[in-house]
Amino acid sequence: MQWPAFNVRPYVCGALGRFDTGLLDKLAGSGPKVRPALQTAEAALYSSQPLPPYHRTPTTFAFSWGERRPAQAADWITVAETYETPGLISDGARTILHAGALGLVDVYYVRTDEAIYFSSLLKPLLELVPVDIDWAAWASIIQVTFPLGDATPYAGIRRLPGSSALVHTAEGLSTERRLPRWLRQEPYEAWRSAGELLEILHAVYDEYEGRPLLVPVSGGYDSRLLCSVAVAKGADVESWTTSPDDGTDTDIAFARAITRELGVRHRVITQDAAAYPGDALEVARRLEFMTPHHAWYAPFAKEVHGSGRVLIDGLAGGPLLKNFMVSGAALEARTQQERSAAVLSSLSLGAPSTPFLSEAAEGWIGQVVREQFDASTSMLHGHRAELPLSVLHTRTVRGIARSAVNLVGPEASFAGPFIHPDFFDAALSVGVARKDKGRFYREVLHAANPRVAALPSTNVVKQPLQRVPLRSTAAPARAYSHTMLGKVAERAPWLLSEGLHEVISSGPDALTRFSGWNDRFWVRGLVLFGAWLTDYENDLTELAPPF
Repeated sequence: MQWPAFNVRPYVCGALGRFDTGLLDKLAGSGPKVRPALQTAEAALYSSQPLPPYHRTPTTFAFSWGERRPAQAADWITVAETYETPGLISDGARTILHAGALGLVDVYYVRTDEAIYFSSLLKPLLELVPVDIDWAAWASIIQVTFPLGDATPYAGIRRLPGSSALVHTAEGLSTERRLPRWLRQEPYEAWRSAGELLEILHAVYDEYEGRPLLVPVSGGYDSRLLCSVAVAKGADVESWTTSPDDGTDTDIAFARAITRELGVRHRVITQDAAAYPGDALEVARRLEFMTPHHAWYAPFAKEVHGSGRVLIDGLAGGPLLKNFMVSGAALEARTQQERSAAVLSSLSLGAPSTPFLSEAAEGWIGQVVREQFDASTSMLHGHRAELPLSVLHTRTVRGIARSAVNLVGPEASFAGPFIHPDFFDAALSVGVARKDKGRFYREVLHAANPRVAALPSTNVVKQPLQRVPLRSTAAPARAYSHTMLGKVAERAPWLLSEGLHEVISSGPDALTRFSGWNDRFWVRGLVLFGAWLTDYENDLTELAPPF
């Protein structure tokens, strides 16, 4: 396997507790090349590049490996929520492995009775545990397009959730969960104006002063706001656009108008239908089979790696500013159960045009995903901003952030202005009712640049759309998808409906019937599962139904 090139953010691995040095050596030798950054009797840390501590005394230490580096020693939750970085900290009595507050940068681990072995990547940890499938993780990947909670595709490997830590003391190992800053605050409407939020966003850009910026512009709200601010700050800025493979390419047409109005150099990154199978498989492996999203992003990400610019990404803008994925049913819900069900419904794929799953599989997956979602969002229940936070802590972190964090982040710098603490808190303080149907976001856009705000947007498309061919349903993609669906039909036949078995037996061109957005994502999720089965078929035993 070709590992990502960790040029900006390092790859790390290590151990915590009473670890076995043989297992630690095995882990350290199973991923990208690493060197020791820390070695004590109860903690070890290896890194792919020099990783000096940001705090060190004879009895204490503090390391982090996100791109934003802490300025000084602090308790772990302060570091996590201020810099959105994982780290390893010791105060002399406790040694703590912590995630970021949202958990954007992954920390995976294997736990034994007396030790934790951890890694930035899943695959090296498979040297320590067998490749046993976690069906609950795959249930959510197929239905919701990303895992929930601490699940990974492997039963023996967990992910450290945001705002949580693993702690070793003389008494042994324990898990510590803390409420992040945005849940500790009083849940009241702060009546921030659009102008105030814009001032904060301008201040956030001060951190990038003097650095050349790359602001990918689509036809939506987030990117035009971020590009407008970059131009207003006088930054050296370029803008690139690529096809999201949505069948319209409206993004490209709208982005040209936006960048022309802003006077920004604009480039379109083209894509090739013949390259789609390779892109899809490369992204699946790079994202360690966590989500069927982002195959379209591969050509763009490769160009970013060599751009020499900081990628300005609109991560979290939708949930924070325009109630993205928050339905009317969620806003009108009267009970917690109704509210949670409405949010999960928005995040889940709808029913396909024909059944894809067997009745038994469909019923089991639905129940498991509901249980996982309730557990993953329980700490948000009752908070004034529960609805956007539920989207942020699930879909944004475990699905959407993968493009910036895992496809770009290791090789090139990326910045997420919307997740900067100052802006995040200010945007979250604006009530969801004010954001309904994008009203508040349009105020922010108008304050930033009224001419750009008035240009057509993919968030509010009223004119007829021009259809263009999809890479993901072209002949090369159909052949790839058919092969992977065939693998699912072979290894887990009880998962699929009789109708889908018939489609698969009819050959690749039978997949042309699945042309709608929803059907396409059902196909992509099962294709992702087939690719995982193909990669690990020699390590897997017979797959028995989990129901």
